[in-house]
Amino acid sequence: MSGPTSDFLRVLTERGYVHQCTDTAALDALAAKGPITGYIGFDATADSLHVGSLVQIMLLRWLQKTGHRPIVLMGGGTTKIGDPSGKDEARQLLTNEKIDQNIAGIRRVFDAYVAFGDGPTDAILANNADWLDTLAYIPLLREVGRHFTINRMLTFDSVRLRLDREQPLTFLEFNYMILQAYDFVELNRRHGCVLQMGGSDQWGNIVNGVELGRRMKDASLYGLTTPLITLASGAKMGKTASGAVWLSADRLSPYGFWQFWRNTEDADVGRFLRLFTELPLDEIARLEALKGAEINEAKKVLAFEATRLCHGTAAAEQAAETARRTFEEGAAADGLPTVEVPRARLDAGAKIVDLLRETGLVPSNGEGRRLIRQGAIRLNDAPVTDEAATLGPDALDADGTAKLSAGKKKHALVRAV
Repeated sequence: MSGPTSDFLRVLTERGYVHQCTDTAALDALAAKGPITGYIGFDATADSLHVGSLVQIMLLRWLQKTGHRPIVLMGGGTTKIGDPSGKDEARQLLTNEKIDQNIAGIRRVFDAYVAFGDGPTDAILANNADWLDTLAYIPLLREVGRHFTINRMLTFDSVRLRLDREQPLTFLEFNYMILQAYDFVELNRRHGCVLQMGGSDQWGNIVNGVELGRRMKDASLYGLTTPLITLASGAKMGKTASGAVWLSADRLSPYGFWQFWRNTEDADVGRFLRLFTELPLDEIARLEALKGAEINEAKKVLAFEATRLCHGTAAAEQAAETARRTFEEGAAADGLPTVEVPRARLDAGAKIVDLLRETGLVPSNGEGRRLIRQGAIRLNDAPVTDEAATLGPDALDADGTAKLSAGKKKHALVRAV
């Protein structure tokens, strides 16, 4: 069987983005003819996205790079409900003001990956509150609700799993899939959008939108999902002991972001180079074939390229240099994550287990004590052996800083202020 003829689907297929598609041949033919418009929705539950959303962000970037128009749909309306997919309980409801703040923060993340504007392939930032907030309940039930059967809705994983566990599913959340399907129809009406993309957990919701478009408008719409990205160890992508790997520099420094990619497991390097960088495939094949200690060079390339896309070339170069100085020269470089601590607290002796947690090197004091017992914690490269150890003024260098390390790869600075 021959491969896709459109650059868009060819790139996505070659690089491993495609899991399911409602009609691959028809979508490929449409994309080969000329620009199409596609979207992905993001609920505004925080003021940044994290690495778990990066596959979807890269999809929109590749859509634009191959000559098409991406829509970043912010869920200003649906965030008020919460997507039950993959959730064991209802989300905390946010205020309108907080949702607006979160959308502004997420927009800044997207500025690094897609170009917004008024041209035929320039990205659009849409907000489903623009239409969902003005919907009248009875017309919605008549015009949209009649196309959904309760029988079918109960078969969806997002609903069934919650019910099987006898956990509450509110009527508010139950409506989420109807509103997401309606988003697709509305984007088709407003912007000629014909493609919705998302993670594999969104397949049912996406198919709902495709079918609703056909029933309400006789529109030919398409859906495409990406595989669930897990690490070779089986862990979920984007989660670490210290929490989520955020894409905003306000939440995670470029050095911390670089370090996340540098710590990639050997078995994941090739796949992550294809998904999270734009390096040519032949170069990726060369890098993933490296063996032994040489695979670390491939990890540095992955870290640099992923950080360059997210934070820019200058930040990626600085993060790489910080890492080189830290690991190759043992320096307490300025680019490390830094926590400022009042000098009076250090003068009295600040508990190292507290500082380990505050710098994000460990998720809890208990984990810090465990690592101290195992000999994995160092202060200024000297082992910490006492769980009650403190960091005092004698540990500070001339600049008033001290370096804490957890294992060989995680470092942070404590700076007196």
